[in-house]
Amino acid sequence: MRTKFILALFLTVSALGFSQKKALNAAKKALKSGNLEVANEALKAAEGQIETAEDKLKAQYYLLKGQATAASPDKSLVKFEEAANAYAKVVEIEEASGSNKFSAEATTGLQTLRQSLIEKAVADQNAGDNLAAAEKLYLGYKTQKKDTAYLYFAASNAVNGKDYDNALKYYNELIEVGYKGIENKYTAVNKETGEVDTFDSKELRDFSVKGGTHIKPEVTKTKSRQAEITKNIALIYITQGKDEEAIKAMEAAKAQNPNDPALMQEEANMFYKLGNLEKYQELMQAIVANDPENPNLLYNLGVSASRLGDNEQAIQYYEKALEIKPDYSSAQINIAAIILSGETALNEEMNSLGGSAADYKRFDVLKKQKQDLYRKAVPYLEGALQSKPDNVEAVRTLMQIFYQLDDPKAEDMKSKLKALEGGN
Repeated sequence: MRTKFILALFLTVSALGFSQKKALNAAKKALKSGNLEVANEALKAAEGQIETAEDKLKAQYYLLKGQATAASPDKSLVKFEEAANAYAKVVEIEEASGSNKFSAEATTGLQTLRQSLIEKAVADQNAGDNLAAAEKLYLGYKTQKKDTAYLYFAASNAVNGKDYDNALKYYNELIEVGYKGIENKYTAVNKETGEVDTFDSKELRDFSVKGGTHIKPEVTKTKSRQAEITKNIALIYITQGKDEEAIKAMEAAKAQNPNDPALMQEEANMFYKLGNLEKYQELMQAIVANDPENPNLLYNLGVSASRLGDNEQAIQYYEKALEIKPDYSSAQINIAAIILSGETALNEEMNSLGGSAADYKRFDVLKKQKQDLYRKAVPYLEGALQSKPDNVEAVRTLMQIFYQLDDPKAEDMKSKLKALEGGN
C-alpha cells in the first residue's frame, strides 16, 4: 500500500509539472504574438502550484509574469513594481539554485523598466512635479537597492515638494545604509579651449583623449554628501518645529565627523535659523579660527553681529573680509548701510527742534553730522559699484547722497539709474 501511495504522489507531481510546463509554453507563445489576455490566463493557470514547482519552472514563470506585466497597457507604478519584483524574483531563484538560464533576460527587462521609470522621474522633476519624481525615484531605488543615488534624489525631490515626512524617511534610510555620495569625476583638458571638461564616464573621457581632442586626463573624488543630508534633516525638523530633534540630528552627525568643516558650518547655520545668534557666533568664530583667510566666513560673522545689534563688531568683520577680498561688494554695501543707519537718530532730533536760535545752531551741527555720515558711506558704495556696476540700489543711494551734498555727481548717478531702470 505504501509503495502505491508514493507512486501515486509521484504521478500527481509529475502531472502538475507537465500541466505547468504546458501553461508556461502557452503564455510564452501568447506573449510573442502580443496576445496579453491569453498570456495572463495561462500564467494564472500555472500560478496555483508554482511555489511547489522545480526552480527552473519557477524562474520561467516569474520571467513571463514580468514580461506580461511590463507589456500591460496599465503603466501605473503599482504595475511597474509588480513587473520589477517578478524580474528580481527570477534572479533570486537562479542565484539560489546555481542556474542562469533566465537571469540575463530578467536583468535586461528590469533595466529597461528602470530606465523608463527614471526618464519619467526626470521629466516630472523638470516639469516641477517633485512629488511624482520622488515617488518614481524611490521606487527605482527599491527595485535595485545598490543604486542609493536614486534614494538621495528621491529625498531631494521630496524636500522640494515639501513632503517632509517622506524626505525624512529617505534621508534616514540613506544614513542607515552609510550613503556618502562620493563619486569619481573624470576630467581632461580641451586642447582647443584650454578648459577642463568633465565627462560622464571614464570611457568617454578616454575616447576623447585617444581621439586627440583632450589631454591631461584626471580622476578626482566628489565631496561627501553626508553633511548636506544632515543639514537637510535638521532643517526639516526646524520647519516642523522640532528644534530638539534638529539639534540631536546634528550632534549625531558631528559624533561621526567631528572635524568636518562643512558640517561645522551647517551646525552654525542651524543655530542661526533657530534664532540662537550667540551660539551661531561662537561656532562661526571657531570656524574662522580654522580658516582665517576665508572672506565669506568673515562676512557671515558680520551679518550675525549686525543682527545681534553689535554694528561696531559687524563693521570690523566686514573690513577684515575686504582686506582679503577688496572687491567684496556685499561687505561694502553692508558697511554703508550700517553707517547710514545713524541718519535715523539725527533726523528724529532735527525734526524735534523748534525755532529758537539755539535750535537753529543745533540743527546746523546735526546737518553737518549727517553730511559726514554721507561722505563716510560714499567710498563703500562707489567701491561696490566698481565690482557690480548694475547695482540699482547702490546707484539710487549714491544719487540721493550726492543731491544732499550738492555734489554734481548726482546727475551722473541719475542718468545711470535711468539707464538701469530702462529709461523710466
